[in-house]
Amino acid sequence: MKPTRLIILGATGSIGRQAIDCVEKANAAEPGRFIVAGLSAGRNAEALAAAGRRFPGAVLALDASAADGESFRFRGPGASCRLLRETEADLAVNGIAGAAGLLASIEALAAGDHLALANKESVVMGYSHLASLAQKRGVGIIPVDSEHAALFQLVRRIGKSSIAELTITASGGPFRARSLAELETITPDEAAHHPVWKMGRKISIDSATLANKGLELIEAVRLFGMPEERVKVLIHPESLVHALVRTVDSALYAHVSAPDMRLPINIALHWPEEVPADFGALDLAGKALHFEEPDTARFPMLEIARCAVRVGEAATIAYNAADEIAVQAFEEGRLRFTQIASVVARALEADWALPVADIGSIFDYDARARGLAKLAVSEFEC
Repeated sequence: MKPTRLIILGATGSIGRQAIDCVEKANAAEPGRFIVAGLSAGRNAEALAAAGRRFPGAVLALDASAADGESFRFRGPGASCRLLRETEADLAVNGIAGAAGLLASIEALAAGDHLALANKESVVMGYSHLASLAQKRGVGIIPVDSEHAALFQLVRRIGKSSIAELTITASGGPFRARSLAELETITPDEAAHHPVWKMGRKISIDSATLANKGLELIEAVRLFGMPEERVKVLIHPESLVHALVRTVDSALYAHVSAPDMRLPINIALHWPEEVPADFGALDLAGKALHFEEPDTARFPMLEIARCAVRVGEAATIAYNAADEIAVQAFEEGRLRFTQIASVVARALEADWALPVADIGSIFDYDARARGLAKLAVSEFEC
């Protein structure tokens, strides 16, 4: 089989490191299965250089200014995008965190690469443009988030025409049993400690507020073309059932695996081929599974996301941007944990029923929402 040439974006982050692990294991079992053509990172020059030493032929790109002596072909703002434009590849894994990942997704698809997508902001902010570009270039978008990867597998196997409803699950984060009074005093370090998944700090805080599940709700609506009211969310603390689909005959089908992100990453790396893997294997014997409805009164970010996706793409751009500003203010001690949702809700009070005509519009709306969120932070600031 012809080797797959890979570019791994965000190679020093959680997704990137686990993608590298999957690649090395695949190449150990089948030498030459993957060629890592490029690696990128945001700021961590030392970790990127170390990753590059594991793949001597890989082109390296650092999106921040590199220290003297670092041998990165591309450096500075936009380095990841230049890497994608100038490096031949078959598949790009986008593990970049935050809104910065959108431009990289666009560049990957424009270059004719399949896109293994772990950057949820790409879908929340600009999925209509990504989908159009993927269709034009004849390439696929393969979701890597555990819930959407699970739905991707279920929908492929069952067939979309047979599906009546989608469900994504949420661990509920570390505070699902805390009282409202207790939530008022949550610290950033507490919020950044996820009970199940090992993730970056921002996404862990988003999981604690259920903002991350709101983003994933928006993703599911867009990726699978399903109306918002037919996408459900269930709290499932064990994080073993990642998604379910209900077919038109009312049966439920579940995707069940250990909470190991290497499973969806490995599936995306080999897509559309299906290969044996050790990642995520689970024995259900002795396991108990619990499910409950999310408490949106205590964690309103999920309902705010539903309102945003009903309004349209501009509103979901605003949801993501305002959340980033609010979380930053929480980290800085300027907001209480419970005020994150208040800031996002205030930013979304503006009129967001606006057309998203082009990529420039996306970033205009992003900037507008950030400005509104900063004003809201100053009003709520503790």
